Amino acid sequence: MTKMIFLLLKRQSRFPRSIWLILCILSLGLVNIWQPTQAIEVAQSRTTQNAPTELKSLLTQIDAAASKGDIKGVLQFYTPTFTHGDGLNRQTLEQALVKFWQRYPKLQYTTQLQSWKSEGNAIIAETVTNITGSASGNNNLALNATVRSRQRITGGKISRQEILAERTLITSGNKPPQVDVKLPQQVKVGQQYNFDAIVQEPLGEDLLLGTALEEAIQPAKYLNPTSVDLQLLNSGGLFKVGRAPSTPGNRWISAVILRGGGMTMVTQRLQVVR
Repeated sequence: MTKMIFLLLKRQSRFPRSIWLILCILSLGLVNIWQPTQAIEVAQSRTTQNAPTELKSLLTQIDAAASKGDIKGVLQFYTPTFTHGDGLNRQTLEQALVKFWQRYPKLQYTTQLQSWKSEGNAIIAETVTNITGSASGNNNLALNATVRSRQRITGGKISRQEILAERTLITSGNKPPQVDVKLPQQVKVGQQYNFDAIVQEPLGEDLLLGTALEEAIQPAKYLNPTSVDLQLLNSGGLFKVGRAPSTPGNRWISAVILRGGGMTMVTQRLQVVR
């Protein structure tokens, strides 16, 4: 078993994090669980049943185009001046999606509208998008992501998007470890926080390899993958203590865990606020 694990390590210890981090850019807004009570009441009063037909159609068409890997079909629903909370624009969005779909040519996008409201001549829509699929030529590499975000829609096109929360799970192998991740969704600047990624199954005689990553979310991270090195773990998971930076922003917090049956990679977004 030890030999098997280290053979896997040799093959998989360095991998592009953008495999899953790019998922967040094509979601269509959702209910932010950190939003104030007033915003929640607005969401409740504006039910999805009375949402404009044009809005429902927009979401359906984007899902269909994204599921086909149709980059032109997707981009037609974004304005030329599109902006993103992570610093992306329409050009970098296109570049990132092309790279991502080359690796994952068969993905299924499913978006559910959670709330909407009118704001002048625009619509502010909040939804949740689920993305599932497997890598090209690798049936054992499975992807499952849930992204929550909010976007401003003007003239039937998305002009602005904010990611509110995201969680992406990638598994590889016949029996990847089942990992329970514990991470706060929001912390204040300078605040200490715990990040635990606990393997649920008994280890037995298996060795466990892994690492934890914390990165600022920037456009370059979507386009230039980060490689990581795995280390031997002395316990049944990762148990880390982090400290939020002194300035507000979003961070990607990731765990990678490898054992004899496969590998599990989990990334979640952490909001840092004042």
